[in-house]
Amino acid sequence: MTDASLSTWVHRRAEPSWLGRLFDSKPFLVVVCLFPAVGLLMTFLTYPLALGIYLAFTDTTIGRAGIWVGVENFTYLFQDPIFWGAVFYSVFYTGIATIGKFGLGLWLALLLNNHLPFKSFLRAIILLPWIVPTVLTAIAFWWIYDPQFSIISHLLIKSGLRETNVDFINTAWPARWSLIAANIWRGIPFVAISLLAGLQTISPSLYEAAMLDGATAWQRFKYITFPMLLPILAIVMTFSIIFTFTDFQLVYAITRGGPVNSTHLLATLAFQRAIPGGQLGEGSAIAVSMIPFLVFATLFSYFALARRKWQQGETND
Repeated sequence: MTDASLSTWVHRRAEPSWLGRLFDSKPFLVVVCLFPAVGLLMTFLTYPLALGIYLAFTDTTIGRAGIWVGVENFTYLFQDPIFWGAVFYSVFYTGIATIGKFGLGLWLALLLNNHLPFKSFLRAIILLPWIVPTVLTAIAFWWIYDPQFSIISHLLIKSGLRETNVDFINTAWPARWSLIAANIWRGIPFVAISLLAGLQTISPSLYEAAMLDGATAWQRFKYITFPMLLPILAIVMTFSIIFTFTDFQLVYAITRGGPVNSTHLLATLAFQRAIPGGQLGEGSAIAVSMIPFLVFATLFSYFALARRKWQQGETND
């Protein structure tokens, strides 16, 4: 058989079209796959954030387009005692609630990490405060704190411990502590379940070796549990701080910032000034003032997560 006859049997592969080459391109596929997510983020996150920052430098009100006023809104806020009261309570609310949630959440996670009867059922029950809608939680606590119909006041009077109802939400500091208690109750499940997931990743052999060396329960927690939990602890704490600092529904549904603006967070004060008050520019300025606090929480997460390096046999930078 000659070479000419053999050449007729050779199958020539057709060159791919431009469309085929395009879909074989990895950068093009990455862009196509990310485009829906990027579009949603731009529409529902980036655009509202940019618009809010722009409105913070204008005197826009509901029904009237504003003009550029520069930092006038911020200058006015820095002289407003109600704004500084909201800053103080936002930081105080976030700090105390975070400490309470992590103290009780860590204790609950350590408890659930042991061998207990009905352990799966208990874990499911603990999630209830977290999965119940925030408004329903707020309504329940509003009833618990009601000056006339409070179940706590009723039980205290029936038991003879008090003769009058407890004033939970009609004076400043009792109302502040009552909101913190409600936030702690709602946030404990998130912390407990997250830390419990971290506890499940710690090898039991580490505890067995420590027990053979005579380590006490406190030493095992200090030198094994806490260091191994530190990365996930940083993540959970950062999210908890952000969620608590930007809380709105719980506070607004129970006290609406009262009495006498004593329980306003920055989020509730921004809403009050912007929507019921009609001052969109001023409300946006209050909302923008929250950004430095949130950036600080994010940076805290980043630097805390750097502690992972020692777990991988490296040294911290």
